[in-house]
Amino acid sequence: MKEKIFPNNNNLDSLDELTKEVSHIIENLEKEKNLENSIEDYQKLIKLNKIIEKRFQTNSKNISLETKDKIEKIIKKL
Repeated sequence: MKEKIFPNNNNLDSLDELTKEVSHIIENLEKEKNLENSIEDYQKLIKLNKIIEKRFQTNSKNISLETKDKIEKIIKKL
């Protein structure tokens, strides 16, 4: 599966910054009465969600690999 490249510098933002931006967009969407004015915000929200999800997957994989390496080192010492 190809990795999608998203516009903006969202790929460089921290998870905290991305989460704050998502919260801000959600607040705006909740206040908006006309859904037609919200299409861009919904699209941005979806993109941010995908970026965050990808980050979590990457972090989870890294944690699993690090844990596996640590377990192997401990086993070798025994």
